[in-house]
Amino acid sequence: MLIALFADVHANREALTACLDDAAREGTESYVFLGDLVGYGPDPGWVVERVAGLVAEGALAVQGNHDASAVDDKQTLGALAHSAILWTRKQLGTAHRDFLRDLPLDLNEDDRLYVHASGCSPEDWIYMMSAREAFQSFRATAQRLTFCGHTHIPALFNESASSLPQHHVPVGNKPMPLLTQRRWIAVLGAVGQPRDKNPAACYALLDTTSNRLTYQRVDYDVDVTARKIMAAG
Repeated sequence: MLIALFADVHANREALTACLDDAAREGTESYVFLGDLVGYGPDPGWVVERVAGLVAEGALAVQGNHDASAVDDKQTLGALAHSAILWTRKQLGTAHRDFLRDLPLDLNEDDRLYVHASGCSPEDWIYMMSAREAFQSFRATAQRLTFCGHTHIPALFNESASSLPQHHVPVGNKPMPLLTQRRWIAVLGAVGQPRDKNPAACYALLDTTSNRLTYQRVDYDVDVTARKIMAAG
């Protein structure tokens, strides 16, 4: 089975559309969304509706911290993110808010864990930035594969029996084997707001038959999204 995994769409319609089109061309059979559908970007309503439609057809989705903040004043964000969320709340209808509120913090599927931040205390939104956070997540989980986002920076960690997990920087559009005798954490980067100095949207394709993971980099019309953000103030 070919699974497409998306994290941190952040209300970026152009980026999500480009990634979904790319995934369809690749022959994707299943879709997973790892949180932060909204926040920062200019099209929160459209993105929520698009993902909700895919979930109705069988896709999986978990909640991110920006999704939680869009429906709950108790969440804490930085000043810029909070300003964007205040605007986002005004764009969302009741159905949008209900969908975001009802998303689970994590999901299990076969030997895979899907979560926005870390398998260790998903509700604490821990950033998977180094081997230390990966070690904590490995200790807290039993699944062979964990997929997450939150950092907006692609990364891959594998568990080690004698040391901290090994940290790898994925090469875009190059399949990588996830050896079955090891456990792995894949941080997917971001569809809607990459932070690795590459403006191309990022999502991942998992081939469960060959156990290969590919970080797909997809160009989209960044200028259109930027103009929408400026127009929204």
